[in-house]
Formats: sequence, structure tokens, C-alpha cells
Amino acid sequence: MTTADVLTPRTTGWRRSAAAQLPDAVDGVLSRDLLAGIGIDDRMIRREVSAGRWRLHGRQTVALHTGPLGPGGWRRRAVWEVGVGIAALDGVSALQAAGLTGFEDAMVHVSVKHTAAVQPVVGVRVHKLARRVEDEVMTPGVPRTRPALAAVRAARWATSDRQAALLLVMPVQQRLCTGAQLLEAAHTTRGRTRRRLIPMLARDIALGAESLGELDFARLCRNRGLPEPSRQVLRHGVRGRVYLDVAWEDIGLAVEIDGAGHQMGLSVTDDHLRQNELALTDHTVLRMNLVGLRLEERRFMDQVVTAHARLSVGHLPRSRYSATRSR
Repeated sequence: MTTADVLTPRTTGWRRSAAAQLPDAVDGVLSRDLLAGIGIDDRMIRREVSAGRWRLHGRQTVALHTGPLGPGGWRRRAVWEVGVGIAALDGVSALQAAGLTGFEDAMVHVSVKHTAAVQPVVGVRVHKLARRVEDEVMTPGVPRTRPALAAVRAARWATSDRQAALLLVMPVQQRLCTGAQLLEAAHTTRGRTRRRLIPMLARDIALGAESLGELDFARLCRNRGLPEPSRQVLRHGVRGRVYLDVAWEDIGLAVEIDGAGHQMGLSVTDDHLRQNELALTDHTVLRMNLVGLRLEERRFMDQVVTAHARLSVGHLPRSRYSATRSR
């Protein structure tokens, strides 16, 4: 081995290798500032790009390869191109950085203070905030908003009420934040859109069916010309006592209203056992989740009206079991 073969901090090879080994090189992407920290200046970047080893993805973002960027690379690029110290991942993008799965978005979402002067960046949606909540931005790594707050903002920026509800439910179901944290975030920051819906959904998710007020479902029934049902009706099954959310005992109709917690762990199993026991006795059981009821009130209540009418005139035997579930 000759002296020329030894990699030292003064050689291009050493710096190229050091860049690839930096902990911040997620998906092989670094910023010019990070590269400058190990002695790689703009001139060396130009040489590596010209040689076909590296590729630029904006004014600040350098890929140490020429292939496509992965999701982590695109998210880091968004923050670097909008402005380090100014921008933070927010909304769906912050949730994805925290580990959210099962939701895709073609854009990377970042937030900045409303006073920030930023230039448009391809593939990035910049949201200006009236103010930031204290300690809302998480570091180290790429700056991102804490999951509960990111979920609330994602719901605010969603394209529909259904998407907004999904973006509130998923982080709790995937254990990125708790229902209590979501509820606090919904009351900590109030935006211009969905000002009533988001706090209501957050309360539904955090508290489950208990958040449906004593008179809420009764009001929905009165609006549709139905008699008021009984709440928390006690039944005795083979596994012990069973409480029905609402029921018309005289005709054998029950409605079970599930909170977000019914989608987690063994709750689904317990629910299935309970409703099967009821089906084997004398009740028709309609199922709906609370978030679904908020979004599809008319359709769910149409089903309740239909079931009540049929059972009232004896069109269905009491042993008949039917179940509806919001998708």
C-alpha cells in the first residue's frame, strides 16, 4: 500500500466515505450544511455531481447517489429546502415520520410561522401558522411536530370530513399518541376549518361511547320520529352481565355504539362474543362506531328506523341477528 492509497481527512475519498457514514444520512441524503461540517464544500459537491456519483435535489439537498429518494429523504429535503430552523414536518408527514402506516400523501407537509418568508418548493405544501405551541417541535433528527398536534392539523388540512376523522383515529389506533393527548391538542390549537368537528371527534376517540351525551342519541331518535330508547340496559348472558348502549326492549332491538377503543387489542373479540350471545337470545343488534355516526348520521339512523319499523310490526323474528359496521 502506498501513501496515496491511505484515506486521510485531506483526501476526497475520506470525505466521501465520511459523508456516507454520517448518522444524518437518511436514505443517503444530506444538506450542504451537514456536508460542510466534514469539510465538503460547494466545489467538491459540483465535482461529485459532474462525475455522476451524487445528485442535487434542490438548493440545499444533496443525494450521495443518483437513484430515487425514499420517504425519509423526501421529508428531510422538504425541511431543508423550505428553511432549516424555520420549517418542521407537520400534519400527515410528521405522523409518517413518527411511524404512521396505511396512509399515503403525494405531498410533504411542513409548517412555518406566518411571518416566515419562504419560496415554493416542488412536492412540498407549506402551511403558515398563527403561532406555534410551546415545545411542539421534536428534535433531534428532522424537526417534526408532536404526533397529537400533527394529527389535529392533519385533520384540519384534510380534503374531506371522512379523511379528517381517519387522520384522528389512526394515530391513536397505532399508539403514536393517546386519546387524552389528542383531546388536549384539539383544545390547545384552534384553526379556521372544522372548528366544531375536530374537538367533537377527538372527544369521541378519547372517551369512546361515553362521550355521546345522555340526550344525544335520544335527540337523533326524536328527530326521526322514534320513541326514546333506554340506555345502558342490563342483560344477563352466558358470560355474565351484558350492558347494551341503547335498546328498545319491547321489540328486541339494540344499538351498540363503539368508540375507537373497540378496534384495539382483544376488544373486537369481546364485542363479537357479546353480540353473538345477544343474537342467540331475542335481540336484533345494529352496530355502528361513534366516529362513523358523526360522519354518516343519516345513513345509520335510516338503518335504525328501518329495523324499528320491521320489528314493531313483526316482520323479523326476534332471534334474527343483523349487524352494520362503518367501514
